[in-house]
Amino acid sequence: MTAEVHDQKFLGISQRRDCRGDIINPSKLSPSLIGSLGYYVYLYVNPLDNRVFYVGKGCGDRVLHINNEKNDKCAAIIEKIKKEGKEPIIEILVHGLKDDFLAKKIEASVIDLIGLDSLCNKVSGWESADFGRMELNELISIYRMEEANIDDPVLLIRINKYYHYGITDRELYDATRGVWKIGENRDNAKYAFAVYGGIVREVYKIREWLPAGTTFNTRGDLTDGTRWEFVGEVADERIRAKYLFKSVEKYLPNHAQNPIRYVNC
Repeated sequence: MTAEVHDQKFLGISQRRDCRGDIINPSKLSPSLIGSLGYYVYLYVNPLDNRVFYVGKGCGDRVLHINNEKNDKCAAIIEKIKKEGKEPIIEILVHGLKDDFLAKKIEASVIDLIGLDSLCNKVSGWESADFGRMELNELISIYRMEEANIDDPVLLIRINKYYHYGITDRELYDATRGVWKIGENRDNAKYAFAVYGGIVREVYKIREWLPAGTTFNTRGDLTDGTRWEFVGEVADERIRAKYLFKSVEKYLPNHAQNPIRYVNC
């Protein structure tokens, strides 16, 4: 269903058309329409290629305020659209939601489905990595919560800030291997576990520790002599089968600030 039918037939948004019939988006919503919408999830669509370039959620007239000043990527897309004499198409994907919590979860699901790389949203949706799109085997392992019994010398490395659905193998490796403020006990560890949400997401065999910035410089204070990165490779299948997608929460102290945890080192 087109944006025109959504807006005019169901939502009653008053819109004007220019001499070529192109929609000109409304500048405000009526109080009665705002009351009918409740909480909603909306899309911004590029009329030049009919692709969704932004997903948002809100209530009231939030749909009309994409806040370009805080999102350079979105501002650039909108500027390009306007240079062609058009306006972004605004679509309401779902409305009549009772609370912000549900709107957040739907927004996160849509962002996961389209893919963050195809959007100008700055971040994945709310709690996307916990409740968003994921492979069925991964979801089963999370809710089954089989505990890992670690008998190898390992480092548990929590990557909470960097994990997201669709993370590439390279992104996951880099998120795990550096850069960390870590002591000499690092040399006793044979494996490094990428941990998110208390679950092992990948297992790496550590080949060598190097000063931070030796092989990549995408993150962290690279001038601090106490920070290190490792190089290695994905562990063999026997080790992965032993630990992958299992819970290591029992090894992690509650509210610990340090993302690194030694086990058997």
